[in-house]
Amino acid sequence: MLKLTAIERSALRSEAHALKPVVLIGEAGLSESVMKEIDSALNSHGLIKVRVFGDDREARIAFYDSICTTLKAAPIQHIGKLLVVYRPKSDEITEKVLRKTGGGLREVTIVKPSPSGTKRPTVSKVMLKGNERVTAGGNIKRAKPRQASVKKSALKKS
Repeated sequence: MLKLTAIERSALRSEAHALKPVVLIGEAGLSESVMKEIDSALNSHGLIKVRVFGDDREARIAFYDSICTTLKAAPIQHIGKLLVVYRPKSDEITEKVLRKTGGGLREVTIVKPSPSGTKRPTVSKVMLKGNERVTAGGNIKRAKPRQASVKKSALKKS
């Protein structure tokens, strides 16, 4: 099981507040296929909510413990029938994304002022591919192709 500090758990709880449950555990309980689904959700999202149907509190606690121990995840929160689980995203997935996009993923912070000028500006973090750029207005566009020399293009055609 992954160990987190109280501050880290608190930050993850606040992130998980807006999430919807990704996996539902029904009458069949914690089967192998449900564990695979939870594992794939943790690989892709990192932080997930799991809803457990059933009124047995002890069974929900047992499910929570077995999920965290078998998948090497950290228990974040258990409220009623909702379980919040966290595991850092694996490096294999980020490597696949880098290979597909040709590498060069970078995080950019975009700050847009409010239209009226009296409210706070909106701040958003965006991942850009290698061929994308941010315009002055805060929009994302593909980078323009480089201009080729007229002489070089004439030589290539002949």
